Amino acid sequence: MAEPVKTHCPYCALQCGMAISATASGITITPRTDVPANAAGALCQKGWTAADLLTNGARLTSPLLHGRPVDWDVALGHVADRLSAIRLEHGPDGVAVFGGGGLTNEKAYLLGKLARVALGTSQIDYNGRFCMSSAAAASIRAFGMDRGMPFPVTDLAGADVVLLAGANPAETMPPFVRHLDGPRLIVIDPRRTATARLAWLHLRPAPGTDLALALGLLHLAVAEDLVDAAYVEERTSGFDAVRTSLAAWWPERVERITGVPVPRMREAVRALAYAKNAYVLTGRGAEQHAQGTDTVTAFVNLALALGLPGRLGSGYGCLTGQGNGQGGREHGQKADQLPGYRRIDDPAAREHVAGVWGVDPGDLPGPGRSAFELLEALGTPAGPKAMLLFGSNPVVSAPDSARVAERIRSLDLLVVCDVVMSETAALADVVFPVTQWAEETGTMTNLEGRVLLRRQAVRPPPGVRSDLEVIAGLARRLGHDFADEPGKVFEELRRASAGGPADYSGITYDRITGETEEPRETRDEGDVPYGGEARDRADDRGGAEVGVFWPCPEPGHPGTPRPFLGSFATPGGRARFVPVEHRGPAEEIDDDYPVYLTTGRVLAHYQSGAQTRRIAALAAAVPELYVELHPDLAGRLDIGAGDLVRVTSRRGQGQGVARISDAIRSDTVFMPFHWEGANRLTNPALDPTSRMPEFKVCAVRVERVT
Repeated sequence: MAEPVKTHCPYCALQCGMAISATASGITITPRTDVPANAAGALCQKGWTAADLLTNGARLTSPLLHGRPVDWDVALGHVADRLSAIRLEHGPDGVAVFGGGGLTNEKAYLLGKLARVALGTSQIDYNGRFCMSSAAAASIRAFGMDRGMPFPVTDLAGADVVLLAGANPAETMPPFVRHLDGPRLIVIDPRRTATARLAWLHLRPAPGTDLALALGLLHLAVAEDLVDAAYVEERTSGFDAVRTSLAAWWPERVERITGVPVPRMREAVRALAYAKNAYVLTGRGAEQHAQGTDTVTAFVNLALALGLPGRLGSGYGCLTGQGNGQGGREHGQKADQLPGYRRIDDPAAREHVAGVWGVDPGDLPGPGRSAFELLEALGTPAGPKAMLLFGSNPVVSAPDSARVAERIRSLDLLVVCDVVMSETAALADVVFPVTQWAEETGTMTNLEGRVLLRRQAVRPPPGVRSDLEVIAGLARRLGHDFADEPGKVFEELRRASAGGPADYSGITYDRITGETEEPRETRDEGDVPYGGEARDRADDRGGAEVGVFWPCPEPGHPGTPRPFLGSFATPGGRARFVPVEHRGPAEEIDDDYPVYLTTGRVLAHYQSGAQTRRIAALAAAVPELYVELHPDLAGRLDIGAGDLVRVTSRRGQGQGVARISDAIRSDTVFMPFHWEGANRLTNPALDPTSRMPEFKVCAVRVERVT
């Protein structure tokens, strides 16, 4: 295809626009300037090298049965026969389905339908549970709806102050930082990250104390009479209970717990309160804790007390990580949800979706296990005996990953759909080679709630099929007729989502790309249902749309870039304050494990590294797992730069090369999780609400390998 094809990056939730030109001489990527996320034509190192994903020679191109190439009919037939036998012996919940936050909306939707209709299992969840689930839970209880950033990313440039709690977009999504050129930046992070180096103010709490810090900031706002009393009275409920709960969180106590000096806390609160426009944004650093939902809630409470959410030019938002982390949970991959972000235990939701699927609502299973609980149950007497896995690599990415690998090995049947031979695929009985981003068409929902279309730009290698074809092929062999063309699946998704919180029924492929102009109503802002702005086109420039914001409940609806301007999605239209208390990390340091470990990402790599570690330029930039230590800690342990270091937790060991840096606290070490090893150490203690594991802090012992 010689003509450039407009599409989007295969990596993070920013979903930067790019065009792909495929000729006999190779594949060329150029940035687009019509997509707000990277309208300046910016791409990060991963985006610029994304063509190598298509050509690096590591592709799987034939189904594998016990490691041997077989044809598709043999592989699909074997899987269908084994699934039928396991279901007959152990019941429908004897089979598990595990998805990924990088799957398109169409794949996420059809995977949920496969689980609930063709397999009848409740045992389905996805790796997005490890990403944004705490922020989602906090947003639902505060605002009645979870949409990561309930405003366009371009709004941030007009802010005076932006607070980032536990986010490092300068490395995880570099083009995003261009939207932060104007505001004064406050960063909360125990490390002096690339983002923290850009900050006007950097607060460095001890790992696991973000919640205490948020409580201290709100205490100061109340004590210094910085609360927006009129906003709290008119647009919220529950503030009195929160104000009462803050009595114990005086600044000096918070300083002792977090290590953040009181004067810096005062600076942060005053900057947010005195700003005309301000935003509070959270990321994984604040969320991946056993108290992650409460931590995000505390930052939401701070934002509400200052009158930010639901106000033009201000707000609260969460920085989604995975490419389709938002859309991936909206349409049926999560254990407790049906398409349209409906609760699976809601009788009306079950009736609606069952009607679209042509089944009896009573035949749909109920809620199943969350992601880690599902992985932990694999192969146990009461757990699943088979698992179908799409777009995930839990042997690297799950907490306590050695234990997860052991559970996966105990299965009677593991089926993996992947592009390359990941660490998890290497354990599979059957591996299906599938298409990837530029070889297929499908929609993604980015961190703003903007539904985008990634279009096929190149032909897949011979022998490769799409995930949709694999799902439909298995369903057919199990007695069900599923569509396998992306457009047809999306049309069904539209009907299934209609009337739900994440309503896509007014969105079409043509409208997303702006290739046809549908009539859209232009109401006054205050009259728009869902509180959105009627006149706001998705690109904020008044031209053809680039993506459509949900909810969009009918073809003439303008989409909803800012859903909370008129009211919140709660029954009474008010945002809800929720009292929370700091509990500290689930695992504290002691004499045997005297150092905190925290984990995260680096610029050159993405998620479990299954893709990026196979790209030469990215592998050269960061070739191996490393351990970042403060000079004082390294001196006490007689560790020098470049030494091989062993890190041990109560769950396992990992090894990496020492990097000495004063960017890390002297009581903490950092390891990136893109290689097998870091997550052998992490703590699977779960948040009681979101079921998020505590990736971001655990106790470890560090020593030089002699």
